[in-house]
Amino acid sequence: MERPDDRTASALRFASELVAWVATPWALAAYSWVLAALAVVVLIGLPTVFSTPGDKAQVIVPVPGPVTILLVVLQFAAAVISAWVVWPTLAAVLVSLLVAASLVAERRRWQWLVSRDRRTS
Repeated sequence: MERPDDRTASALRFASELVAWVATPWALAAYSWVLAALAVVVLIGLPTVFSTPGDKAQVIVPVPGPVTILLVVLQFAAAVISAWVVWPTLAAVLVSLLVAASLVAERRRWQWLVSRDRRTS
């Protein structure tokens, strides 16, 4: 199975991740600046360090496809939950719709990530 063209999915995923990177520390800062900083490290650092070969150009620590999927789901969950905690309802609804669209767009990539016959070109 060849890697699908996921430009749209990548754009939606990046937008969702950006929301998670902003909203999660914001939500946690009310409790602890340490938790807020740790959230940034986890949400940005884990996907940077751990990735599936063929999914990114540079792989620091290779992991199987399901691990990459779990890291994306973590980002999506953080975006939705944090948006509902810190932002007005309309903004949280828009974030929820963005993440829902991202989930739909990610299907082909996720199928590729879990396939046994994964090719990168």
